Amino acid sequence: MISGQVIQTSIDELRAITRIDLCVSDLEGNVVASTMPEDDVQREAIQFFVNSAADSQVMQGYHFFKILDDGVPAYILVARGNGEDAYMIGKIGVSQIQNLIIAYKERFDKNNFIQNLLLDNLLLVDIYNRAKKLHIDIEAKRIVYLIETRQEKDINARELVKTMFGGNPRDFITAVDEKSIILVKELEEDEDYEAAEQVAKTLLDMLNSEAMSQVRVAYGTIIHEIRSISKSYKEAKMALDVGKIFYEDKKVIAYNTLGIGRLIYQLPLPLCEMFMNEVFGGRQLPDSLDEETLTTINKFFENSLNVSETSRQLYIHRNTLVYRLEKLQKSTGLDVRVFEDALTFRIALMVSNYMKYMEREEY
Repeated sequence: MISGQVIQTSIDELRAITRIDLCVSDLEGNVVASTMPEDDVQREAIQFFVNSAADSQVMQGYHFFKILDDGVPAYILVARGNGEDAYMIGKIGVSQIQNLIIAYKERFDKNNFIQNLLLDNLLLVDIYNRAKKLHIDIEAKRIVYLIETRQEKDINARELVKTMFGGNPRDFITAVDEKSIILVKELEEDEDYEAAEQVAKTLLDMLNSEAMSQVRVAYGTIIHEIRSISKSYKEAKMALDVGKIFYEDKKVIAYNTLGIGRLIYQLPLPLCEMFMNEVFGGRQLPDSLDEETLTTINKFFENSLNVSETSRQLYIHRNTLVYRLEKLQKSTGLDVRVFEDALTFRIALMVSNYMKYMEREEY
């Protein structure tokens, strides 16, 4: 239902232009919005008028009108005066509020439609029929952003996203749970993933600074048909999960940049356990290595297996680095100075992180 504040603003504007006082009440005579003193509200007359068959009526120096919602009375509008001016302004007020009701219902229906679309709750024929009815373009370039907030029901974050994108009727802001905000954004024809990444970074920066919210932003692939919105949403959701496991330092995660992490995320746990047993065969596993060794290995990988550059960045002697790598080879059976072993070890690290994440999720 439309809020009383919106109705109050509407009749205040009419009062300022016409100087005719107006009052809007519910069907029980309770005032929703009014420009006249409370003592002047004709509650008994309102209740009498509600039970009459007339759509408008003059009583005791006031014009009474029924505001309809789908042909059923929803509110009563009262205009002070019994002349033609009061009647005309009353009719204008009724028309304005009825149009507001339609607009707000359409907005609610759009939100409901987008939520069901994201969750794959609609048949294909229903998608096209409802999109046409709600005046939503079937073919348009869109992308889905998923914004995860640290705290549930982060009102400040949601209001800021609405402020940033709510003014564009082609964009939709909604939610399907209490810890995330979903933005379905329409892109211009010349906009690509570079533009999509910039939007994600803008969201992150604005929410962190303005709303004081610690968030992560993920987004799916660009789609061109409305039926594919759920696909982009699922991709964004996967990107968020994969980012937590393998790229914890990243706050903006794109589905199309997940790489091997996306592949590992879809592996069943028994297959992961089999892989770890085959690679290490009872030797030391990556997740049991100390922090110093893990830091050394990660820096070694960052520098493309370059011993000299890695030792320089770690501020250690080249021989010290070689000693650490040889020690790692003895404990794990993998020589990360060799590309094939380095690749195996890198994948094993990611599989180990995935297995630990899945174990935590079970509890």
